[in-house]
Amino acid sequence: MPYFTSFDGTRLYYSTTGSGPALVCLAGGPGADVRDLGDLGGLDRHHTLVLLDARAAGRSDVPADRGSCAFTEQGRDVEELRRHLGMERVDVLGHSAGTLTAQEFAARHPERLGKLVLVTPVGLVAREVDEAEVAAIRERRACEPGSAEALAAGVSPWSYGAWSEATRRHYEAEAGYPQPPSWLREAFYVRPASTAAATAEVARRAAVLGPVLAVAGAEDGVAGTAPTRLVASCYPAARSQVLAGCGHWPWIDKPAEFRDLVAGFLGNRPDVEAGGPTAEQAVATPDA
Repeated sequence: MPYFTSFDGTRLYYSTTGSGPALVCLAGGPGADVRDLGDLGGLDRHHTLVLLDARAAGRSDVPADRGSCAFTEQGRDVEELRRHLGMERVDVLGHSAGTLTAQEFAARHPERLGKLVLVTPVGLVAREVDEAEVAAIRERRACEPGSAEALAAGVSPWSYGAWSEATRRHYEAEAGYPQPPSWLREAFYVRPASTAAATAEVARRAAVLGPVLAVAGAEDGVAGTAPTRLVASCYPAARSQVLAGCGHWPWIDKPAEFRDLVAGFLGNRPDVEAGGPTAEQAVATPDA
């Protein structure tokens, strides 16, 4: 089974799909099952998706220490997965809350990062959503076609760009995955202890010099677009893209547009160009 043991002895589950250079993928939630990402709009046609279930989520184990579920600690899990795969550097994609884990890995191990993709991020060093913007998006979308049907199905219609058959299938699949424990959200979101600590955390992220792509959905009534702008303003080599007609899961709303954007950004891995082992080989033959 595709498990590895992380820094504290917790067994974490990962799976792979697709072909091409490896891309480590982190789900949101916090505590969402990584199957929620699917094939990321067909991104597996260009990349081998390495899909990691976070600790206390999906098929991974629940650690003895709840504090280890903080995103600041879960960044260490990404590094352990990289070492398990035997890769010199990894490209990483995080969605929603998973973008905090992805950014923590990048700040801890910038020399191990290839490129970083942050999809509908929730913040830079904590959950930093502009609630006024989110409320305005929800109000604007309240009367659009499909909203009443979505609400009747128990779905927040502003989670997606539109309520359609594709979004219905995604929602129903997500509802069938293992649900995170009730305490996980509080354990995951940790804020810097002081203004000075927050400034130091921002500086750590600003020291990440690798390419960063931050993607927002213009219709995202969960996180809005403000965190994407915040993230893009921090990293020296960042670019941002707001996708029209998309909500919090843009690869569901506009799969081809999302796939082409991310695949185009990732391009070829620098260490492969330099003659190192291919990502496919690393994923196929992980370290023991």
